Amino acid sequence: MAYTLEQLSNDIRAALKADPGVGGKEAVCKLVSKVLLDKEFVDKHLTSEQCKPRKVLYEDPELGFCICGHVYEKAAHGEPHDHGSSWAIYGLAVGDTEMTDWRIVKKSDGTSPNLVEPVKSYVLRPGDAHFYDVGMVHSPKRDSLTKLVRIEGANLDRIKRSNIKAASKVAA
Repeated sequence: MAYTLEQLSNDIRAALKADPGVGGKEAVCKLVSKVLLDKEFVDKHLTSEQCKPRKVLYEDPELGFCICGHVYEKAAHGEPHDHGSSWAIYGLAVGDTEMTDWRIVKKSDGTSPNLVEPVKSYVLRPGDAHFYDVGMVHSPKRDSLTKLVRIEGANLDRIKRSNIKAASKVAA
């Protein structure tokens, strides 16, 4: 029997209530990894018709976290970004995503962007889930069909993100 969206949301809520810190988010990563490998869940919730490229599948009325579905049918190379005051978990169901973690080398003065440089790159594959805490700068690179589940600590539609630019692009 497939893992349902309701079960996933209940399990995430329980994990975050038991530990609202890093440990709770790591527990959520394990839940997301489980659902990523559930073919019925992926086939039902991660379709091009409903998630191109992002759809909030569930928003928790108490804790505010969101379960989002993403479907990228073509290459998509994201710029370095954070999620403002929120955290996020990226989980791959279909395809590969090369992620790059960045560090801030020059803080914004309020008029200019934060400047960042890459620290490390790694590939997320089906079944992998990765936690990005508040303020962690990262960028995804997808070269083909990719389907993912992303958990947002708060609905990113309502979160102001930091102004971030790659230092190499500003210097060029």
